[in-house]
Amino acid sequence: MEASERPQRYHRKGRTLGRKIAMNWQLYVLLVIPTSFLVLFNYLPMLGAQIAFRNFNPIDGIWHSPWVGFDQFNQFLNSPYFWPILKNTLRISLYSLGVGIPCAIILAIAINEVKHVRFKKLVQLATYAPYFISTVVMVGILQIILNPSTGLFGQFGHALDIKNPYDMLGSPGAFPSVYVWSGVWQETGYAAVIYLAALSGVNPELYEAAKIDGATRIRKIYHIDLPSLIPTFTVLLILGVGGVLSVGFEKVFLMQNMLNISSSEIISTYVYKVGLIDTNYSFGVAVGLFNSVVGLILILIVNTVARKISNASLF
Repeated sequence: MEASERPQRYHRKGRTLGRKIAMNWQLYVLLVIPTSFLVLFNYLPMLGAQIAFRNFNPIDGIWHSPWVGFDQFNQFLNSPYFWPILKNTLRISLYSLGVGIPCAIILAIAINEVKHVRFKKLVQLATYAPYFISTVVMVGILQIILNPSTGLFGQFGHALDIKNPYDMLGSPGAFPSVYVWSGVWQETGYAAVIYLAALSGVNPELYEAAKIDGATRIRKIYHIDLPSLIPTFTVLLILGVGGVLSVGFEKVFLMQNMLNISSSEIISTYVYKVGLIDTNYSFGVAVGLFNSVVGLILILIVNTVARKISNASLF
């Protein structure tokens, strides 16, 4: 294409774009509010991330505080708390992924196999309802049940003449299991809905063909249901791995005590204590930014691997 033709082509494209906007101006007006919200509350606050590279002083403000570069990150990486809290975070998060996803898939397949409509809806309701329990109430339920002195577990132990029942809430070794399995009870029903939606899109002719071929129910699950869940499983796995360092703050913080602190101190609770309680804002932002960057890197790696292995990826 000659150079003289390029401005004409770009001019035609610009005129076509302007015509499209004029014809659909109502839709663009509707986009103004959500776009403004996104820019105002999601992108502009990113300017505050520079606190991680400054020795922030509220009097000097963000822009005039002294620049210290990567000193805050080096302080965190060289801290004696770095490896313990990283180990705790990874253990709880990977434990949650390793248990939560299979439980959601098994529940979805089980519900999908139920033919009685009313019973099926009842099971869905019973498994989905715990998701609406708030985190504070959930931790309160755990304390009521597992308290070794006044809880149901403690009362049951005393009834069996056990003088010192095992303190699950105060045991560092039991903390990850209590956190994960209580989360499975609360969230599996909600996660199963996503897999049920994927199963509802399976072509019924596949089940009919499998039935004609004499396939058992287990064979149908293995050859039809599970392959149909691979794309959904891949996307959820990528998102889960991306948030592997972002274990839920509220529940961990509420379950945390001086007895289990060695296994319950994770990155998010550490950021809260250092950034807000100790008012070391720069260090807290640096730890949070480190968390976000690692999560982004993990998403990119897992997404690339998933795309090459199964041709199913997030992007």
